[in-house]
Amino acid sequence: MAPSIIAKDGLVSSGVRVKTSGQLEPEYSLLGSYEDFPKRIEGLTVWKAEDYRENPEKWTHVWNNEEVEEIEAATDGFLNAGYNLTDITKELFHLPKLASFLESVRQDLLYGKGFILFKGFPVGRWGNKKSAAAYMGIGTYLGYFVSQNSRGHVLGHVKDLGDDASQIDKVRIYRTNARQFFHSDDSDLVGLLCMASALEGGESDLISSHHVFNVLQEERPDVVETLSKPIWYFDRKGETSKGQKEWIRASVFYWYNGRVYTKWDPYYVRSLTRFSDKGLVPPLSDAQIEALDILEDTCLRLSLHMILEVGDIQFLSNNHVLHARTAYIDNPPPAARRHLMRLWLSVPETEGGWKLPFADSKDLKRGGIQVDDTTENAPLDAE
Repeated sequence: MAPSIIAKDGLVSSGVRVKTSGQLEPEYSLLGSYEDFPKRIEGLTVWKAEDYRENPEKWTHVWNNEEVEEIEAATDGFLNAGYNLTDITKELFHLPKLASFLESVRQDLLYGKGFILFKGFPVGRWGNKKSAAAYMGIGTYLGYFVSQNSRGHVLGHVKDLGDDASQIDKVRIYRTNARQFFHSDDSDLVGLLCMASALEGGESDLISSHHVFNVLQEERPDVVETLSKPIWYFDRKGETSKGQKEWIRASVFYWYNGRVYTKWDPYYVRSLTRFSDKGLVPPLSDAQIEALDILEDTCLRLSLHMILEVGDIQFLSNNHVLHARTAYIDNPPPAARRHLMRLWLSVPETEGGWKLPFADSKDLKRGGIQVDDTTENAPLDAE
């Protein structure tokens, strides 16, 4: 059994640790009106697909042999010490040569283009547990793990488990093979490690939400205004703590602390008819329906397409990047089904993350999904 230590980040390896803060409504008094928004966003977070489509070297890093050896040594040292995956911290996962590089990646994710693709993780040789430990170890240099569902999974698994994707009020789409529309996850950063690819489809699309904002400001400022109002209700699909509401009222575009922040997932907006039919939340207006359709169409028109191969890791910002996935068909048995390991990472404002108009902005593990006192855990495959 691993010894109980208190790491510098405040997490306790014995299992008593900082909880994910969970889903919160914004502090409405802090929200600016549409008139407060800039007419145009400038800077590194604004990029066009054509800037990168023919230049993968600008957003791809291939691990070299020395880097793989350093990651593997840190992974073996951590696992051989007998720790659980949820115990991983930078202090327990030593990357002396890669640390400064990963800090530059973190800064680029937060304040630059907001995405990177790592290639060359030897997942076939390492298997699920060692790959997960190595992946999570790298994640500790970018942020803090937050729970991704009501079961406390800090290591998630994007895999088709046969759930009915049409039951959008009950089912999380990552557990199906259906298309995922452009969205952001409930964390500052998200990572995806490809353990097995599909027979067909399951490809990735990314877009700078700041570029989308600029285009919509030029083409349809009325849509931006609709998206900037806190009139959008997001379904929590039953992943709530005792006494909490089944939905959150929020905006899509936020103007706060000099930045435009985006929070969006159309599946969680369209699934609320069971409540709107009862008059508990207002139904989507014609303007909202048009806005969500135009937002999706604009993202599709402007997005960067990429394919994740086995051993690839994609990290991206949820604050200013939207991502999507095409539908897919799995390989027939006995071949492995498409499988991505997922991380949701928090970067609180106290450690360089964006200052956000939410009560947990300074929390170490802000965002995510926390239900009651569910303990975080890291399953090695989909459950």
